[in-house]
Amino acid sequence: MARRSKKGRDITGIVIIDKPAGLSSNHALQRVKRLFNANKAGHTGSLDPLATGVLPICLGEATKLSTYLLDADKQYQVRCQLGTLTDTGDSDGEVISKCPIPDFSPTDLQKILQRFIGEQQQIPPMFSALKHQGQPLYKLARQGIEIERKSRQITVYDIHLLASDAESFTLQVACSKGTYIRTLVQDIAAELNSCGHVTMLRRTAAADYDLTQSITLDALQQVAETQDVSALDALLQPPEEALSDWLAIHLSADNSIDIRHGRPVKTDVLGQTADVKLFNNDEIFFGIGSLAADGTLSAKRLFVV
Repeated sequence: MARRSKKGRDITGIVIIDKPAGLSSNHALQRVKRLFNANKAGHTGSLDPLATGVLPICLGEATKLSTYLLDADKQYQVRCQLGTLTDTGDSDGEVISKCPIPDFSPTDLQKILQRFIGEQQQIPPMFSALKHQGQPLYKLARQGIEIERKSRQITVYDIHLLASDAESFTLQVACSKGTYIRTLVQDIAAELNSCGHVTMLRRTAAADYDLTQSITLDALQQVAETQDVSALDALLQPPEEALSDWLAIHLSADNSIDIRHGRPVKTDVLGQTADVKLFNNDEIFFGIGSLAADGTLSAKRLFVV
């Protein structure tokens, strides 16, 4: 039986997209994949269709880093409209209740925000991509089905009040993976003795990437249509930069071969247990290894280079 040929280019790197509102993360991913004519692509954490901002998209071998980017910290700007609760927690949803809005000052709000900084338990919303028996929760929610969800630990590192008026507030939030900003906003509104929903959500940073490194899909399309493929490729971030704070291990030619064949090697790095970046004798990044305290290094996820 003939083997099916691969479609697209063998290209590796990460492009930081400034996702527009109204588009799902998967639609953004497919558009990037087409523009680069890449044979493989994956994004690193969904943004709601209403949300905009930083969406790292991994191409080729860089898709092997997607899990690590999913686990990275994030930063957001979010605006909450008080007095109205929707089923989705944002303005794309249906209104399910109205609440009074009490008088409050920025100082009152600042005191409430302080309560939400630190480690805490959060119950994920029904309108989320989490799965129950293989079904995304948002699909069940659209059928009117409510599933009990377990709370999980998140960390909010900082909340900064950017603006507020009698009916709304805007925040800058730095948080851990798994934090649902819609839920956070609803909980803050409840502490104000009201209710609320998200009307603007913009991811300003994910891992070490921020908006200064991003490009819009329209700008990417223009590059693809008006310049050659090298101009597109120049927009890619090297995959190793996604792990900028990781220890780098530089291997000899012999040790590089051993690692590629699944044989652990000894290093002179002692007393650390960590995942590390691997570079071969040509200083080419070729994957992730696991370092033991006794200096033993073994392969964990390798690139084809």
